[in-house]
Amino acid sequence: MSAVTVTIGAEHPALAGHFPGAPILPGVLLLDEMLRAVEQQRSCAGTRWRIGAAKFVKPVRPGETLTLEHEPLPNGSIAFRIASAGQAVAHGVLVPAIAPTGPHDARGAAVPAGPRASAAQWAGAPERGSATLLRIMVFLSLRLGRPVARCLLHLIAAYFFAFAPGARRSAREYLRRALGREPSALDRYRQVFAFASTILDRLYLVRERYGLFEISTEGEELMHATVARGSGAFLLGAHLGSFEIMSAVGRRRPGLRVAMAMYGHNASRVTRLFSAANPARAPEIIALGQLQAMLRIRDCLDEGKFVGMLADRTMADAPAQIVNFLGRAALFPSGPMRAAAALRRPVIFMTGLYRGGNHYHVAFRQIADFSQPAPAGREAAVRDAIAHYVALLEAYCRSDPYNWFNFYDFWHGADARNEAAPGAGG
Repeated sequence: MSAVTVTIGAEHPALAGHFPGAPILPGVLLLDEMLRAVEQQRSCAGTRWRIGAAKFVKPVRPGETLTLEHEPLPNGSIAFRIASAGQAVAHGVLVPAIAPTGPHDARGAAVPAGPRASAAQWAGAPERGSATLLRIMVFLSLRLGRPVARCLLHLIAAYFFAFAPGARRSAREYLRRALGREPSALDRYRQVFAFASTILDRLYLVRERYGLFEISTEGEELMHATVARGSGAFLLGAHLGSFEIMSAVGRRRPGLRVAMAMYGHNASRVTRLFSAANPARAPEIIALGQLQAMLRIRDCLDEGKFVGMLADRTMADAPAQIVNFLGRAALFPSGPMRAAAALRRPVIFMTGLYRGGNHYHVAFRQIADFSQPAPAGREAAVRDAIAHYVALLEAYCRSDPYNWFNFYDFWHGADARNEAAPGAGG
């Protein structure tokens, strides 16, 4: 991250009449200084910028020493933060209106200037498989039982392993990082089969066949204590293992209720079909991107519910933080943590790891408690909480590597650009 300090005196012409007797610096003046700093330090004077996002959180008065911080994002945008005496006064994202000729990451390596690869790939990828075949699989799984269904599942997993080269390449890049070695074909197949197993088990969980599973837990007392307080909390997961196994844990603790906050297009065909089979057990869904979403999240928390979110995938130009993950910088959304901070609620990390056969291990870990005042300010607390979330995610990726179900280029092509590993093809 690059930084520079500036001081704007009371004689600046922009302060005339803004406001008489109690002058403050206009937001446009802060943005102008930020653009000047970016152009001087990043050799991108020919780039035209637009404001992708900007938030002014504290008024600035003449004579204050401002620290202007900025860092590049993998999509060519610039994340910026303006602080005074260590406290944030503004933050946001600058987006190139015309792609710069040479965006660079923090190490000086070239990065693509197009849209975020992760959002473009995971949000726009079509679902594979036939709806008719899916219904047949559901019918056979319920009639013949889980052991027989798992035998059939090997055929389905083998098909996708053979005929999804893009997902296979991305899985290989991830496993190379998580395992610390070149993954074998068996390693890659195990990841695909683990994914297929959690989807199949989702069907039995919706049907409340909890007796089929052996579930171990860690940190369950944290959930019990949170339920007892009755003030609600955010439950942040990832596309790591099974979030649905939470229903089996919740059955053992009356009062543990979860509402899922998600974008409507994230609901897959499988989720819709399984939920239709038992609508009484379908989770409450809060549709993000709508005006009333934040109000509904607040209401659920006030009712003592947990609000669950998957916080590992970025979305278009939504605010995000760049964090080192498995040895390479990656983007993680900051929206979930900012929502928790704004509503002053605790945040708990949750993952349901599939460990073969019928065994799952569910882990709950405290990430942050925004109900308590943050000595360094809310912005710093949000950044620290995101870093803590990513550290937990990385730890579980290393302990249970086959549970990672983001089958796309999570690092935006960093491996392809910066590594020349032999046999890196599909």
